[in-house]
Amino acid sequence: MSSPIHFWFDFSSPYSYIVDEWIDALAARHGRAVERHAMLLGVTFQAAELKSPVAYPLKREYSLRDFARSARFQGLQIRMPSNFPLPTQNAARVFWWQHDTVSPQAAAAWARAAFRAVFTRGVLINEAPALKALAAENGLDADAAEAAWNDPQWKARLKAECDAAIAGGMFGAPWIVVDGEPFWGNDRKAQIERWLAEGPF
Repeated sequence: MSSPIHFWFDFSSPYSYIVDEWIDALAARHGRAVERHAMLLGVTFQAAELKSPVAYPLKREYSLRDFARSARFQGLQIRMPSNFPLPTQNAARVFWWQHDTVSPQAAAAWARAAFRAVFTRGVLINEAPALKALAAENGLDADAAEAAWNDPQWKARLKAECDAAIAGGMFGAPWIVVDGEPFWGNDRKAQIERWLAEGPF
């Protein structure tokens, strides 16, 4: 199998939710695997001296409209959480805990569950009771998950991924890297498909 597709995301990114729903099928069509990387958009925004588009009144309404339209275009449900954007460091630490102690596949399953909880049910995963309930709902030990997100080991693991994101020039999510070529955003699907099928263009 050729080198994997690297998919960097934040659990508070609607476009990352959309990509998470299509990237595995796209990769499989081209004999690729997907390696997921949970990170924090706020950290990359700070490094790049940027803000979330919804932080600007002029962009907020359009962005919210585009989140919904982009989801519908992919045949997906979307329901924005009441507080947006959400702090997601705890969910990301659970991702890395699962990734490193169970398997990347277990982490991918957690990512899918967390994205769907946030963007189809409006679950506020920044709140500890809600995140523990989501962990239990998906077969994890809720107390162990809470211990993991408070553990310095998983805090450091997430920080290392954020540092790697910044070092890799990332300033947003989703960020998809194919054979060293970066693609930013859900709207790069057609370009990624062509790159995988035909090579650099």
